[in-house]
Amino acid sequence: MDERPLDTRGLINELEGHLLIEAARTEARAEAARFGRSLAWLTDTQREEVEERYTDNHLALTRRSWERTARRGGELRAEYEAAYRALRRRLCAGFLLGAVLIVSVTAGLAATVGGR
Repeated sequence: MDERPLDTRGLINELEGHLLIEAARTEARAEAARFGRSLAWLTDTQREEVEERYTDNHLALTRRSWERTARRGGELRAEYEAAYRALRRRLCAGFLLGAVLIVSVTAGLAATVGGR
């Protein structure tokens, strides 16, 4: 066996991906079967062909939807990370300015009291 540590998070993500894909396939097949049943004039061979194409189209649509969602998620993450960095810089600058003011006031008071 390999001595590398087990990547539990990666395995869970991979398993979740497989489960999502299988659920999408099941949903696509069920929708295709419903659609095929509504076309009563088709022969069995024609119905199977229609259902197969419907399933393929449904899965392609699902894939594009997931890709758009993932892309948008990445965009939002980048936007929020940029906003967080800007906020953190402003907060650090504010604390630094506050510290400088406190030190200045304290030094000024010490000089005033010490000079008397």
